[in-house]
Amino acid sequence: MTGAHDSTVDGILRRTARRVPDRTALRYKERAWTYRELDEAVTGAAEALRGSRLRAGDRVAAYGHNSDAYLIGFLACARAGMVHVPVNHQLTGGELDYILEQSGSALVLTDPHLAHRLPASARTLPLRDATGSLLERAEQYRRREGTATLVVGGPDQGDLAQLLYTSGTTARPKGAMMTHGALVHAYMSAITALDLRETDRPLHALPLYHSAQMHVFLLPYLAVGAENTLIDAPDPDRVLELVESGRADSFFAPPTVWIALAGHPGFATRDLSALRKAYYGASVMPVPVLERLRARLPRLAFYNCFGQSEIGPLATVLRPEEHEGRMDSCGRPVMFVEARVVDGKGADVPDGTPGEVVYRSPQLCRGYWGKPGETEEAFRDGWFHSGDMAVRDAEGYFTVVDRLKDVINSGGVLVASREVEDVLYGHAAVAEAAVVGLPDARWIEAVTAVVVARGTVAEKELEEELVAYARERLAPFKVPKRVLFTDALPRNASGKVLKRELRFALSGGRTTTAFRLR
Repeated sequence: MTGAHDSTVDGILRRTARRVPDRTALRYKERAWTYRELDEAVTGAAEALRGSRLRAGDRVAAYGHNSDAYLIGFLACARAGMVHVPVNHQLTGGELDYILEQSGSALVLTDPHLAHRLPASARTLPLRDATGSLLERAEQYRRREGTATLVVGGPDQGDLAQLLYTSGTTARPKGAMMTHGALVHAYMSAITALDLRETDRPLHALPLYHSAQMHVFLLPYLAVGAENTLIDAPDPDRVLELVESGRADSFFAPPTVWIALAGHPGFATRDLSALRKAYYGASVMPVPVLERLRARLPRLAFYNCFGQSEIGPLATVLRPEEHEGRMDSCGRPVMFVEARVVDGKGADVPDGTPGEVVYRSPQLCRGYWGKPGETEEAFRDGWFHSGDMAVRDAEGYFTVVDRLKDVINSGGVLVASREVEDVLYGHAAVAEAAVVGLPDARWIEAVTAVVVARGTVAEKELEEELVAYARERLAPFKVPKRVLFTDALPRNASGKVLKRELRFALSGGRTTTAFRLR
């Protein structure tokens, strides 16, 4: 017996397994799963969860690295009607405890080597690499005759499928309540806007706890029946090897990974002609970096993906044929998303005028778990308020200017940090750059740049050079008052710079990351 509707997350896999049962669905390390095998393993894992004194609606946290077991665990929760709670495997201590407690997770699916980080009170089940793991139980159930179909009622499309905790770049993470129906709508939007095809050979390298990798690429690609390759992390050597061998022709990564690939010696020498589709997103791609990538691979189709966890997380896409003349744009809304740009009172602003992006969509979350006040604030006036500041042009293309909280007030004039960052990225000595506003008695906030330099440099001389470089290209009030240097910017798993951490550290506070100035 299946669920009342197959418009559910687990129904995506079920339908593909019926259509192309013997096609390879997933490769991970030495293991390969056909669609039939993967579907049966999900049913077996769902039975195992049901047999672990869990009920429909219970929250099940996942604290592990990329693996086939991680995917099976997510889909098993969906099939059993439980709510999956993906947790960043880099979190420890209070940050980890907060999500487990706030979500009320009844069980934690974890990699055995990470289990020691969990609170002693947490009830755990190994995902893999241990006797009695979820993967082992799934295989046992799969091999038993008659257990290929779940005998309990499945979820409905209105049921919660996942709590997607926001990245927490400005405050404590909030759990966006994603229903099955919202995610299925998001998958259809992704398939259409990103030209996902069953003949593609996508490579999945970002963490699966991150919504973009799981919900914009892996699940939509399972929906169309593609052959997917999953690796542990976006290691440049491994990525280039898989592309050159023909195992991968489609790849998504945040700008930080594309920057690392572009700077890798193999990027200039390997045969990368098999790569046909390049997706970037999760944070703003500096235009100079995109120009370098396109110059090296002129036939590669680039897609800019923009959104946030609360909307599945894809909201707009800039397609390959739309890049010319608007490479700083994040494109137009996808199939099931309606977007506006509004002022502080919620009224539409004229095209070309900066304002906050607001959304209305069946892809949107239902609100924030256990946070009615934050939910009411985010969904005021019937629209979801994104916190992103953008400009819309007359043709409907959006260009993100900044996060509202990252806009700098310099002497009473607002400065978009992205504009300053794009200028700095044009300098040959700059590998990475982030711009923030720091409290200043004269300027209210002083425009301050933090730079990762290429190679060994004389910092004082380079600071003077970068300020002069910016002065030639920016209005005087936008030029950095200071340029500081570091070996690495603080980022979350999706590649977003943690500007809250930057501001806190530069103001003398103690950060939760290893960020240090040189």
